[in-house]
Amino acid sequence: MLMLPATKLYEIGDTTFEYVTAGVGEPSVVLINGSGGPMEGWHRVFSALSETTTTFAYNRPGLGRSTKPLHPQTSGVMVEDLRNLLLAVSVPRPWVLVGHSFGGLVANHFARLHPNDIAGIVMLEATAPDDVSHLKLYENALQRSFAWVANHLFPLNPNHETLHALKSVSEIACAPDFPLLPLRILTGTKPAMAWATNSEMLALRAKHQESLAGLSPLGVQLQASKSGHFPQFTEPNLVISAIQELVAAAH
Repeated sequence: MLMLPATKLYEIGDTTFEYVTAGVGEPSVVLINGSGGPMEGWHRVFSALSETTTTFAYNRPGLGRSTKPLHPQTSGVMVEDLRNLLLAVSVPRPWVLVGHSFGGLVANHFARLHPNDIAGIVMLEATAPDDVSHLKLYENALQRSFAWVANHLFPLNPNHETLHALKSVSEIACAPDFPLLPLRILTGTKPAMAWATNSEMLALRAKHQESLAGLSPLGVQLQASKSGHFPQFTEPNLVISAIQELVAAAH
């Protein structure tokens, strides 16, 4: 099994972040996990990326050795924490941001606030702002039951990012327009539990994925034909290729 290099800790204010960095070169690749996903989830792509350029991954508060979230984790907070961490541990700019799932919201907001820091954006099965505000309306009884059980068996920290998702969407809506940047949207074509999911929800999410590609005139949507929600697991070479394409273009 592929493993990440040894991780390090860095303290910013009252929060300690666990991170890993390897490789040399720029633009640097910055890997942003989905919600609840530790940075070890990048193990199938990290090594190959770090062979060609500086590569960075980290755990947001509440994961791994990072401290629990002490403040509401909105996208604005997460963007500034990430940028401060990248600067503090000297990850060379510009950065190619790679956001998986909920990490796509962070990458989306980051690019709007700090476009001069960014060489390109790759979103993997990314959460679109409209997903947060609209998809819940189409949940069926089974999905609501699963969510109820999970919330009662494993209650979230009150500051957890998913509990502040609507605030994050509001912050993104108030941010500047998405900049003119190279953008790749990787969408899995095999959604998990599609058999138990409302067809209108599936169609709406597909529409939102297309809209993400339209954030930039340089946006391209790629279909991950063998993947569900985790193309970095099931099609790592496709993910690596999309990222390296933007790294090369920045040169």
